Amino acid sequence: MPQIAPYGSWPSPVAADLVAEHDGRPGWVSHDGERAWWLRPQPAEGGRIALLRSGADGEPEVVLPAPWNVRTRVHEYGGMAYLLVPESSGGGPSVVFAEFSDQRLYRYWPDDARREAVALTPEPPLPSGLRYAEPVLSPDRREVWCIREEHTGPQSTDVRRAIVAVPLDGSADVRVLVEDTHFLACPRTSPDGSRLSWIGWEHPSMPWDGTLLRVAPVSVGAGGVADVGEPVTVAGGPDEAIAQAEWESAESLLVATDRTGWWNLHRVTLDGGEPVNLCERDEEFAGPLWQLGMRWFALLPDGRVATIHGRAATTLSLLDPATGLLHDLAEDDRTEWAPTLAVAGDAVAGVAASPDTPFEVVTAAGGQTRVTAPASSTVPATALPRPEARTFAGPEGRDVHAIVYPPTGDGFAAPDGELPPYVVFVHGGPTSRVPMVQDLEIAYFTSRGIGVVEVNYGGSTGFGRDYRNRLRHNWGVVDVEDAVAAARALVAEGAADPDRLAIRGGSAGGWTSAAALAFTDAFACATIMYPVLDLVAFRSGETHDFESQYLESLVGPWPETAERYRSRSPINVPERFTVPFLLLQGLEDEVCPPGPTARFVERVAELGSPHEYITFEGEQHGFRRKETIVAALEAELALYARVFGFTAA
Repeated sequence: MPQIAPYGSWPSPVAADLVAEHDGRPGWVSHDGERAWWLRPQPAEGGRIALLRSGADGEPEVVLPAPWNVRTRVHEYGGMAYLLVPESSGGGPSVVFAEFSDQRLYRYWPDDARREAVALTPEPPLPSGLRYAEPVLSPDRREVWCIREEHTGPQSTDVRRAIVAVPLDGSADVRVLVEDTHFLACPRTSPDGSRLSWIGWEHPSMPWDGTLLRVAPVSVGAGGVADVGEPVTVAGGPDEAIAQAEWESAESLLVATDRTGWWNLHRVTLDGGEPVNLCERDEEFAGPLWQLGMRWFALLPDGRVATIHGRAATTLSLLDPATGLLHDLAEDDRTEWAPTLAVAGDAVAGVAASPDTPFEVVTAAGGQTRVTAPASSTVPATALPRPEARTFAGPEGRDVHAIVYPPTGDGFAAPDGELPPYVVFVHGGPTSRVPMVQDLEIAYFTSRGIGVVEVNYGGSTGFGRDYRNRLRHNWGVVDVEDAVAAARALVAEGAADPDRLAIRGGSAGGWTSAAALAFTDAFACATIMYPVLDLVAFRSGETHDFESQYLESLVGPWPETAERYRSRSPINVPERFTVPFLLLQGLEDEVCPPGPTARFVERVAELGSPHEYITFEGEQHGFRRKETIVAALEAELALYARVFGFTAA
């Protein structure tokens, strides 16, 4: 028989330090033909990102020891930060990588203990002012071609970008190959080396609004130096978002574009013909390009395409471009594949998870999936929640997609008649999506008797362009309404206590959480992390270049709708914050800087609003250090205990 104890007070094996140790998923997979390589966060090592590979004995091997931190700051969100380079002398490859501390590119030989890492790019004039991402090998294999982001002044928008050539010989003689649109992504050379393709876009568009696929000729001049000619646009436009493009042949590319309303795979030829949809479905075969180097599909040597696709959940399949037929590549219960794939023969390496397993590095081939780097979590299955995908009715009957995680105690139950408290988790972006997978941060609460509902509110990706566009000019309205709708639907079903509802989120989720407190009475408290609080400040330069004009689509054109910016900003209505909230902020955040947050705190403090404000040195946008994650989780649980009236175990 289970022990009886109030919701929220149940003892749990999911401790905050356990959550912190496993925070962050592996990602950015590569393959050298013999073994898989990937990056993995190390919260216990100051939050650095480590490069690993599968070892000869089957155990993962750390390639770059501390303090090396393989992480690029391009767009502040980063992206693919390393490249494997085959060695002409044989043996294992060398690796070119971006080091977080100075943002320079380095080359390292893991299998040659005599050789130290060598800097390939010069010291930048401004600290971390030259940043590199998404490296690919040049046709002659003597250079790395990649995106360079150059910060030229003190303002966050003093930025220019180019595709550059970085010699592998260590001369640091970096050449500019392409200066085109303000934003650049996905540089790829054609199989015969005669062309270079890339994706570009301009302010105020975001890469999920409208992008261009550009192609330019590559010629070799005196001394064997490659030169890139004038580009032409072969696909895309202001209302078409191309998320990834790969060469299929010297005359055609496969692209993930939402020109039909869904990100489907198309063939684009260089003769000007209409793009051909290879597998027309009301599903997403790609997603929002938040980080450079995301890969939703990869070509196999025989011409088939390994592709991630789905809606609320995703799967990995093989697409035959000749027939348009899809075949499962991984026949298992995994419900989410991260946008990182690498091909080795007929095998595909990736990162996948399910409600029962966290994200792991896996290799799929012939319908079988082998775990390359298993997760080491020791949480018993009885302490994990059992999620359910739900669709609630929002205002005007619109669909609101969500995932419900009821409380699941390990040997505990609540007294008869008691309804559980629920926390609405609001994802960031806001153009993002939460998958239905094992998440120890969620289990931290559900195992104690606190329910969680994650809301993929209107504006989230994964449900087509129309669903994504619901948020246009409606940020702070649709997202808030959908979060409230999900919470109240659970109350109406008798699943949640109407007086014990909370909301929490970080970044754009922090904005929604703050706006929900300011403009609704649905929640008894909130946890607000590194949020947007002042739309005017955000639009006027108090953020990074990548999102500096994002509000043009989320809120409205500036300055024509300036009053809308002011009236929706939580910072301007401090008197409406009448219930307790916890505010968490990293002091090195360049996306949502601490300045507006501190100003907001001053205003609510003057009014005596119940709140707690905690800042963290050394943290940027999102928390990466173990001690920070532990402190944040424990402070959040303490808030719910005070407000909901239970004693945490």
